[in-house]
Amino acid sequence: MRWLWIDRIVELTPGERLVAIKNVTMAEEHLHDGEGAIPVMPASLVIEGMAQSAGLLVGHASGFKEKVLLAKIQRASFEREAIPGTTIRYDARLVRMDAQGAATEGTIELIDAQDGSVSPMGSVDLLFSHLDQNVAGAEFGDVNFVFGEAFETLLRLSGIEIR
Repeated sequence: MRWLWIDRIVELTPGERLVAIKNVTMAEEHLHDGEGAIPVMPASLVIEGMAQSAGLLVGHASGFKEKVLLAKIQRASFEREAIPGTTIRYDARLVRMDAQGAATEGTIELIDAQDGSVSPMGSVDLLFSHLDQNVAGAEFGDVNFVFGEAFETLLRLSGIEIR
């Protein structure tokens, strides 16, 4: 099963920028793993949300013809944690793209559900590889297993055409 760590794409400038949101709720099981601790969204899942947002930006730029895989977390820093009742806002920007892959820069903000205030959460810069353009010459077939049905549904529900 594929897990989505974004709920909706709210803005897309093809080949440049994608903004997505993730609502953090108490209904998420991973928030209940700590013993008596304040439930927080794990940083690894926040990074995955940025990777999915930036990966969709990279995939959309090539009409989803490439299998886009996260190759490297170039840099990740966090100033705050996401707790239930906040919305994570991912802002991914395409820095470079070529036949082998892409580089993205991203900022993350928190939106408080009670008062609507926005505060910086962190930033994540990522490198992606186009799997079929690998230097080893390995072949992975025609099926794009990266951008499957769940991502197609997310794009459609966000009003984004799939080329």
